[in-house]
Amino acid sequence: MSLFHVQPGDLVFAAHAIHNDGSIPTLEDNALLAAPGARGVVLNIGHLEHDEEKIVFLVRFETGQESSELGPAVGCWEEDLSAGPLPYPRV
Repeated sequence: MSLFHVQPGDLVFAAHAIHNDGSIPTLEDNALLAAPGARGVVLNIGHLEHDEEKIVFLVRFETGQESSELGPAVGCWEEDLSAGPLPYPRV
């Protein structure tokens, strides 16, 4: 599903488990950043400097029971996200 229509402030969902690849130094490597289906809010949208067609979404995902509790900003590729909730949990 294309996320071409997504803008900063829009809700998105994790298409699969998203783990720290080491780019967030305050968290352990491989720490879970978003469980499959976790809601997130798009903070910004950009692209790679050397490949303008490779879009990066900066997203903060809900982390706890309270919907107002958000984790750190995470750079995600389009394939990491879904514009709608998952119909079933993905592993």
